Amino acid sequence: MQAVEFGAGGRRRGNAAGVWWRSGAGLCMAALLLWGESAAAACSRVMRVPVATIGLSVTASGGAVAGVYPDVLRRIEADSGCRFEFSVVPRARLEAMFISGQADLLLPATRTPARDARGHFVPMGKARAVMISLASDRPGVSSLQELLDRRDLRVALVRGFDYGEAYQQIIPQLKDQQRLVMEADPVAVVRALERGLADVTVMAPSILAGTLLQDSRSRPMLDRLRYEPLAELNWGDNGVYLSPQLSAADREQLTELLDKAARSGVFWKAVQRHYPPGSYEEGLRALSPAPLAPPAQTK
Repeated sequence: MQAVEFGAGGRRRGNAAGVWWRSGAGLCMAALLLWGESAAAACSRVMRVPVATIGLSVTASGGAVAGVYPDVLRRIEADSGCRFEFSVVPRARLEAMFISGQADLLLPATRTPARDARGHFVPMGKARAVMISLASDRPGVSSLQELLDRRDLRVALVRGFDYGEAYQQIIPQLKDQQRLVMEADPVAVVRALERGLADVTVMAPSILAGTLLQDSRSRPMLDRLRYEPLAELNWGDNGVYLSPQLSAADREQLTELLDKAARSGVFWKAVQRHYPPGSYEEGLRALSPAPLAPPAQTK
């Protein structure tokens, strides 16, 4: 696989700052019709949704939560009566809160076997992580194994991110090689790349691009990003995990509402409203329409 760079005049990048909202200015009529086919009943209680800032998928400022996923949940809230209570916490704490039952929803989340054992997954889109660095003439990297072999490259990762088994396996190996820079959030990864404390990172492009777009000082880095797909990190499902501690009725209700948001285009329109063209295509895709199995009943 070849690296994909967004440089001056690059067709894939587009004008990242200030023009993306035009592409998602309104919802298409088909999505509105699909969404409004039936009115759903309210959930039995307020759903607890702790969130951490992650690109433009979830943003937080002065206690106000916004972004792609909050937009979708508020749309669901308005149409169904199900209520969602947001709180802002560090990313690394989200998983622990979900496992302990303090969170009813975990989002956004890449689907992994470990998470499947802890909750019911509702896909919202397709996603993948890639290797990201500042543009240079160094030889390309096309796999995680090749990254491990390139001991000259220091790697910054975000604590709490999980892109599957292959991703998890390289973390202790990078640590043993003394090449791992583990950071609390994507903002810290950006600083590490800027200051030369790390050479590359591995994450979804939309996360890093969304982080840069929120900081006028770092935004020019968008023109210098180099995206390199890695063989072991294929396209997979990305979406929302529902707690097994929810009642069966609430879990089924939320599954239906989230699935409708994905299939009708409501979720993808939210992505296009928040993300500029060229900032997400290497790591995000719309979910193809396919039937979703109902969650298993639990007692």
